[in-house]
Amino acid sequence: MALRQNENSLFYGVDKITVLTYALLVFMGWLNIYAAVYNEEHQNIFDTSQKYGKQLIWIGTAALIAFSILLIDAGFYTVFAYWFYGIVLLLCLLVPYLGREIKGSKSWFGVGGFGIQPAEFMKFATGLALAKFLSNENLVIVSRYRLRFKDLIKNYKNTLIAVSFLVAPLLVIKVLQDETGLAIVFVSFIIVLYREGLSINFLLFGILAVVLFVLSLVVTKISTLIIVLASITLVSFLFIKRSMRNLIIAGSVFVLASGMVLATKKVYEKLEPHQKVRINVLLGIGEVNLKDEGYNVHQAKIAIGSGGWAGKGYLKGTQTKYNFVPEQDTDFIFCTVGEEWGFLGSAVVILLELFLILRVIFLAERQRSSFSRIYGYGVASALFFHVAVNIGMNIGLMPVIGIPLPFFSYGGTSLWSFTILLFIFIKLDANRLLILR
Repeated sequence: MALRQNENSLFYGVDKITVLTYALLVFMGWLNIYAAVYNEEHQNIFDTSQKYGKQLIWIGTAALIAFSILLIDAGFYTVFAYWFYGIVLLLCLLVPYLGREIKGSKSWFGVGGFGIQPAEFMKFATGLALAKFLSNENLVIVSRYRLRFKDLIKNYKNTLIAVSFLVAPLLVIKVLQDETGLAIVFVSFIIVLYREGLSINFLLFGILAVVLFVLSLVVTKISTLIIVLASITLVSFLFIKRSMRNLIIAGSVFVLASGMVLATKKVYEKLEPHQKVRINVLLGIGEVNLKDEGYNVHQAKIAIGSGGWAGKGYLKGTQTKYNFVPEQDTDFIFCTVGEEWGFLGSAVVILLELFLILRVIFLAERQRSSFSRIYGYGVASALFFHVAVNIGMNIGLMPVIGIPLPFFSYGGTSLWSFTILLFIFIKLDANRLLILR
C-alpha cells in the first residue's frame, strides 16, 4: 500500500467538525452534571469533592487520552485489534472475581477512590476486532473482485465467527456481571454487518422477534395469538405461488413464530421480579405503583414535561434540585436538560448527538480503507444505541436498563470509553489522506 509523503502537522487531516462537536457535548454535559447535583453549600463548579469537580478531572484525562490517540500511528489499531479485544474480554471475565460491587453489580475494578468498568471499553475493542475480521480479503475466495461481507455470508463458518465477536462480550457481561444495558449494546453492531452486505432478512427477523415478544406479553391467551399466526400463515400461502417449497417455508415460519411465542412466556416467568416490573411498566401491563416500580419513569416524565417550551432556567429545576429523580446525574441526566432547558434545549442536545452520529457515518463512507469504514460504522452504531435507549427510557419509550447518555452522563469510565471509541476513528479518518487507492 503506497503512502504519500507525511505532512509536517501532527494533526494533519483530523476532522475539526467532529472534534468540536465532541468538545461541545462534553462541555454541555459537565454543566448539566453541575445542575443535576447542585448544592448551595458547594457552589464552586471546580470543587473536586463534588461530582462535577470529579467529572472535570475525568474530562481533563479524557482530553489527554484523545491527544495520545492522535499521536499514535493509525496502523497500531489495525495490528493490535485482536489484542485489544482479547485483553479487554479477559478483564471482563476477571472483574466478577477481582472487582468490587457497586449498586448490586460486581463489574468494577477499584482504583483508589475511583472505579473502572472494563465492560465499557469492550465497545471499542469489539469494533476494532470486527473491523479487522471483516476487512480481511483472504477469508473467502469467491471471485477476483474485492470481497465484502455479502461474500462472507456464503461461508457459514465465517459468518459464525463474525457474529461470535458480538455474542462473546454480550454473554460475559450479562451472565457474569448482570449488566443488561451494557450487554445489549453489542446487538447494535448488527448494523455494521448489514452495511457490509448482511441480508436485510436478518433485520426483518429481528423486528418480527420483537413484535412477537411484545404480543406474547400483552395478549392474555397464548392460544389466541397462535390461532392468529396460523391464520396469517394460511392467508399468506393463498397469495403466493403454491408449491411444496413455499409450503415448507410457510410451515417453518409458523412453527418458528409459535415457538418464539411459547418460549417468551417461559422466559418471562423465570425473570427476576425487578426485570418483570420494568417490562410491565414499559408495556403498561397490570397496575403500576407510581411510588415503587413506576417511580423513576414517572418522575422523569414530570421533570421533562415541566420544562415546557424554554425550560425553568439553569439551576432552577425543582424536580432536579430536590432529588425527585433517582440517578439524575447518570442514567436520567436528560431529565435535567428537559426541565431546565425545555423543549428547545432538549432538541439542541438530541440534534447535536444525531449530528455527531451522522458525521461519523459520512466520514466512514469516504474511507479508502475497509477497516476504517467498518470501524466507523461500529462507532456510529454504538453511539446511536446509547442515545436512542437513554432518551427513550427517560420519556418512557424504552425499559430502564441503566445506560448512559454519551458525553453527558456522569462517570469517568463512560467518558473515557466514548472518547477512545470516537478518537480512534478520528485518527483512522485522518490517515485516509496518506493512503493511495
